[in-house]
Amino acid sequence: MCWWTNIGSALVEANMTSSEPLTTFIGTSFRSVWALELLLLLKREGRPLLTKELVASLRASTAVVDQALDSLVAGGLAASDGRSALYCPVTPEVAAFVDAAESAYAMRPDHVRRIIIASANPNLIAFSNAFRLKD
Repeated sequence: MCWWTNIGSALVEANMTSSEPLTTFIGTSFRSVWALELLLLLKREGRPLLTKELVASLRASTAVVDQALDSLVAGGLAASDGRSALYCPVTPEVAAFVDAAESAYAMRPDHVRRIIIASANPNLIAFSNAFRLKD
């Protein structure tokens, strides 16, 4: 059973006064940009989508979609029966974070991508930072 919401922007803004909670949510909820794109597709459609529809819409492989979907289900963001998937945030607070992440991704996609990549590859970021020029 899914919890459905229609949260207005005022609630999202009230819960997102600091960017730190949103950054943490994005970094811990999405293992890849594919996962974020998949969740936003499910949210936008508002209906169960077959795995083959997700693969076609995202132009991704079945393995990429399955891995991203498993991550979203484990994180309480989506539901799946093995054949289809549905946007299904576990609480109103999670739905508000998804709304805020969607807005952030629309306004600053590169920033959101960097958060996801940095969270997925902390060793790579540490390695690249070692070569930064100091002032």
